[in-house]
Amino acid sequence: MKRMGMIFRAKANKALDRAEDPRETLDYSYQKQLELLQKVRRGVADVATSRKRLELQLNQLQGQSAKLEDQGRKALALGREDLAREALSRRAALQQQVSDLEVQHQTLQGEEEKLTLAAQRLQAKVDAFRTKKETIKATYTAAQAQTRIAESFSGISEEMSDVGLAIQRAEDKTAQLQARAGAIDELLASGALDDQSGLAKDDIQAELDRLSGGTDVELELQRMKAELAGGPSAQQQAIEGGGAAAPQDRTQQSHPRFEK
Repeated sequence: MKRMGMIFRAKANKALDRAEDPRETLDYSYQKQLELLQKVRRGVADVATSRKRLELQLNQLQGQSAKLEDQGRKALALGREDLAREALSRRAALQQQVSDLEVQHQTLQGEEEKLTLAAQRLQAKVDAFRTKKETIKATYTAAQAQTRIAESFSGISEEMSDVGLAIQRAEDKTAQLQARAGAIDELLASGALDDQSGLAKDDIQAELDRLSGGTDVELELQRMKAELAGGPSAQQQAIEGGGAAAPQDRTQQSHPRFEK
């Protein structure tokens, strides 16, 4: 059970980390600091209000004390010593209250000064935190954008790598097919492979074709020489000479058969 609880807390913590946005956390902290600053300012205002009330009471008691003192003088001038003593007795009681209120006033004034100083310091810290918060948020946003760009480039790089491998495979296959085709052509030209068309030539026909091709070249060469020399056509001479010699050759070739 402990292990399951630990796994659950770990997964929950990881999920919270993914869901947490530092910018929102900073804004929340700044809001809390503003609320605290507002409470301190409200406390300063309350102390200042209490101090002001004490000042009003002190002024009122001091006015009454001055009035009783004046009444005592008048009663004493009129020969009413008893009235003068009563007035002075009341004045003495008021003076005690004035003294107590003055002590409270000094205490409240000191507290007000402390709270005012604390509010000023807190205000400075809140302002500094606000500046730092905005800086961190801007840096985080920039880093987040850079990370997304890097991830995009990484994905493009992976895709381009796959494309490069496909191109390499295609080039290798093309080169292999070209090499195979060249090898087959060489084998066919050398006669190592049989001609599948069924029109293969024997060696006698190949020799006759070679001799015939050479004769045509010689005849063309003689014709061109004759044209340059301005004489009769070499080709006609060659044809006439060949036509006269042909029967003789055939006769000579037929005599051995007759002799046999």
